[in-house]
Amino acid sequence: MRRVLLTLAAIVLSVPGFAGSLVGVTLPDSVSVNGKDLVLNGMGLRKKAIFKVYVGALYLPAKSGDADAVIKLDEPKRMVMHFVRDVGRDKIAEGWKEGFANNSPASLVMLQQRLDEFAGLWADMADGDEAQMTYVPGTGLKLEIRGKEVGLIQGKQFADAVFACWLGPHPPSEDLKTGVLGK
Repeated sequence: MRRVLLTLAAIVLSVPGFAGSLVGVTLPDSVSVNGKDLVLNGMGLRKKAIFKVYVGALYLPAKSGDADAVIKLDEPKRMVMHFVRDVGRDKIAEGWKEGFANNSPASLVMLQQRLDEFAGLWADMADGDEAQMTYVPGTGLKLEIRGKEVGLIQGKQFADAVFACWLGPHPPSEDLKTGVLGK
């Protein structure tokens, strides 16, 4: 009996903790990027009109509520989009173009080719699908969809513009921005 209890305890302790839940989406409280642990900074809900679209989650080396500092951070960081409804790739591409125009207009001309490449990497997303955008210093922004890497866009400036889509002056919604900032 003691052996069974020790085995059960080992299993329970080896399962990663969960930080919480938002509209039924539960995400881990930490992730690892190239051997560096990132903590869940916060979660927020992206709504469009009356529809829930995705739960966004921001992972950082240390918690921060300072949007500008997070954008400029030259350390690994990750944004997760967990979709709670079906969204077509054309709508997603439209959202990226709008996000760049609203939050990084001065860089848009210079980043346009990379933005077009990034927008072209996306697939139609179904309820329950997840996308991860991970910035790795010296490498760029890696996009994973449904757990599979689909592309890498070079350059910190591009990664900063992607993170500014949520954290810049004109995010999709203030609730999403304040949520991922842990406020």
